[in-house]
Amino acid sequence: MPSVVNDSCILCKSCVEVCPVDAFREGETMVVVSPEDCIDCGVCIAECPQGAISSSDEADEKWVQFNADKSAQWPVATK
Repeated sequence: MPSVVNDSCILCKSCVEVCPVDAFREGETMVVVSPEDCIDCGVCIAECPQGAISSSDEADEKWVQFNADKSAQWPVATK
């Protein structure tokens, strides 16, 4: 299951730095995960200091949908 970011994200981008496939997309106040690009490695989950990332099977459905919607609109996050 792809990773999912919730509203606890503080845009520190620790997750972006460790993602091996550039699955993160960046908005003004947070990042989201592209479910199309995420390979489910889980590295970002352990890296997040805010605990803002979880697997989609553990996340609230509204955040799963939010990540899917915004990842289609926002640009790839830069390190």
